[in-house]
Amino acid sequence: MRQTARVDISARVDYAVRAMLILAEADAEGSGPISIDSLATRQELPRKFLEAIFADLRRGNLVLSRRGARGGYVLGRPRNEISVGDIFRAVDGPLAEVRGLRPHETEYHGVATHLPSLWVAVRASLREVLDETSIEDLRTGDLPSRVRQLLTAPDAWQNR
Repeated sequence: MRQTARVDISARVDYAVRAMLILAEADAEGSGPISIDSLATRQELPRKFLEAIFADLRRGNLVLSRRGARGGYVLGRPRNEISVGDIFRAVDGPLAEVRGLRPHETEYHGVATHLPSLWVAVRASLREVLDETSIEDLRTGDLPSRVRQLLTAPDAWQNR
């Protein structure tokens, strides 16, 4: 049986990005803070899980909380300065790990000597997409040219 390597985008990352898109939209419209209840409802996200995710986003300085009757969350920085990679790292940690190590920390011997170079390249490719795409790019659909280029590859939308 063949096992294939995959990049796992967790529910935490998926929910965090979707919620941040709502905050980016609110910021663009100037509509003010959005409550956790509203965020959960708009994208059908589990409220308790979202609360934990927002604690991580707050620690990462990606969101600010506002208290009061019209309280809720707002973006912690301008929407074009928050990358999807920032969100990923805030809720899930490093973009790439190999057995709990950063790619550049791995070391192999014999025929696998050059494997760390490949793992570093994989991390670099993730950075290229996730760190170069802001939440504003994603909100508007005006994705960076490199991301658009990757999307047009003949097999981009096919499972392998």
